[in-house]
Amino acid sequence: QVQLVESGGGLVQAGGSLRLSCAASGSIFSTNLMGWYWQTPGKQRELVAVITNDGSTNYADSVKGRFTISRDNAKNTVYLQMNSLKPEDTAVYYCHIRQFGVLSGGYWGQGTQVTVSS
Repeated sequence: QVQLVESGGGLVQAGGSLRLSCAASGSIFSTNLMGWYWQTPGKQRELVAVITNDGSTNYADSVKGRFTISRDNAKNTVYLQMNSLKPEDTAVYYCHIRQFGVLSGGYWGQGTQVTVSS
């Protein structure tokens, strides 16, 4: 059992910033990847950013240089700092965790809405 609780979504103006948080609890894999995905109506859920226990990261091309993913292993929490937000960043953002070395499965957060106005 793993539970992920997200927070930090909301409405911001273009050019503004927002920070998402996702706290994991339960039977967390000792070595894992935590990440953020986004989804808009009619589209598949897509990767925004992921991070390993030791801090290795990967980002979607559209957010490189603007978003930063980080984690606090002691708190089992992953963050997404979003700067220079654009209207096209508007989506539901989902937190995810999976075991390192396993390509599928894992657990999802409930999703949090991010809306960027122009």
